[in-house]
Amino acid sequence: MEINVLLVDDEAVDLEWLRRRVAGSGHLPLHSVRTAASGFAALKMMEQHRIDIILSDIRMPIMSGMEFARKAKEMNPEVHILFISGLQDFHYAQEAIQLNASGYLLKPVNNGELNRMLTELCDKIEQERKQHISLSETLTLVNQELLLRWFNEAAPGHAEKHIQGFLAPYLQSGSAVAVIEIDDMAWKIQSWTQEEQRIWTARASQFIRTFAHDRHAGMVITTYDYRFVVLAAVQEPYFAPLLEELIGAFNQAFSFSLTIGSGMYATELDKLHDSYRQAQAALSIKWIVGKNRLIQDASEWHPQEKIASDVEEVVDRMLKAMLDYDLTTIDDCLLQLFAGQGLVSRKNDIYEIIIRMTSKLHADLRQMNEHLYDILNWDSHQPFVLFQFETMHDILSWLRRRFFELSELLYLKRQRQKRKLIDAITEYVKERLEHKITLNEIAAHFDFTPNYLGQLFKAETNSLFSDFLNELRMKRVCELLGDPTKKVYEIAEQAGYKNIIYFNRQFKQHMGMSPGEYRKRNKI
Repeated sequence: MEINVLLVDDEAVDLEWLRRRVAGSGHLPLHSVRTAASGFAALKMMEQHRIDIILSDIRMPIMSGMEFARKAKEMNPEVHILFISGLQDFHYAQEAIQLNASGYLLKPVNNGELNRMLTELCDKIEQERKQHISLSETLTLVNQELLLRWFNEAAPGHAEKHIQGFLAPYLQSGSAVAVIEIDDMAWKIQSWTQEEQRIWTARASQFIRTFAHDRHAGMVITTYDYRFVVLAAVQEPYFAPLLEELIGAFNQAFSFSLTIGSGMYATELDKLHDSYRQAQAALSIKWIVGKNRLIQDASEWHPQEKIASDVEEVVDRMLKAMLDYDLTTIDDCLLQLFAGQGLVSRKNDIYEIIIRMTSKLHADLRQMNEHLYDILNWDSHQPFVLFQFETMHDILSWLRRRFFELSELLYLKRQRQKRKLIDAITEYVKERLEHKITLNEIAAHFDFTPNYLGQLFKAETNSLFSDFLNELRMKRVCELLGDPTKKVYEIAEQAGYKNIIYFNRQFKQHMGMSPGEYRKRNKI
């Protein structure tokens, strides 16, 4: 356990005396002992560092100790405050009680009394942290799933009662959501075995959980695709520095980096839902601002009820055009998305549309087991150029080039997949030519509908499946006719023809001669 102490006194001698006494308390788990000569300096220090205990003189010029204490409590309601003052100022004790102060020491401060009070406070802080950890651990896997499901709803619907109860302590003092993603996992682990992937993932997950636990940062929930959701359990000034520290620590411990998107702090249930949406939106612009960093979007991002239906519709049409390698439609969709928004004079709104558009594209491609960033193999520094554009035309030109490239890569990949499927079906049919073969049977074996498979064959081979099958059989017949020891009726059966008359008719129609004439012509 680590506890940070802040000493506040405008008298330099008294402040140094107090610092030596507190810092010399070797039996206490004190991580740092900082000093400030005024309430203003102390408040500024609280913005930069996590403070657990404050020892403050009551009588100070300009900002009194009482005024400073009120502001300190507003900044961090969990901070414990001990007041120090002379006997003549003891009338402040009643006001200190109203401020929920943790104690009151009279000057000259007795060493034993000082150590006793600090020991009691450290024990109290330790108990509070243990209670928080215990409360956090009551979130079962089922509740985690319910919480994630509620977070992922388009609008903040009614949360389960036990989820509301779990979130209540977090919301009481304010909480936020952060989404952590391990970068570049898709391509870095391709050569690993499943066991190697499992072991590494478990290690990485445990590292993140241990980091959050040791620093009391909050609850960590594992989601999917090497992502984690963090529910903050610390005050707002401390959360971002802890996330930054996690990024650095993870990078040192592993050969991977983390990118974290964080949302705004909230004290209401629906606002916490907005915080999760903001964290996702912040993480979705990783391709723009780069990886291995904390992306904070809460100050300027305004949560929206839902992506506008026209934007959603246009992006859906654009994705279909990308898959079909229809560059004209892609260009039309880009023009419609931006020209129709009336955002030319507001660059921030243009960026917002780009973020919403690419986030939806990325999510839709993930449903198809594709990854927007991996397909394009973008370097982390490349998209920074987006923020250097000064005109709408420049932004559209950049997006047009990137989406044309994406379309070509997707199209080529799908063509390769189709060709691979046709080759697999061809081999399957060749192995079963002596049997009755139907399109329905082939479609069922490869888990497609007969209609889709028929259309695929027509598109890829420029022939119907029945013609394709007949062509394969005729090739097999010609190969078998090359063996003079085989009789024609035997060859017909081996090629899947059960009726010799039908076989002769089909062969003559296809080859322009009978099987016997074929042998004579080829001197077999």
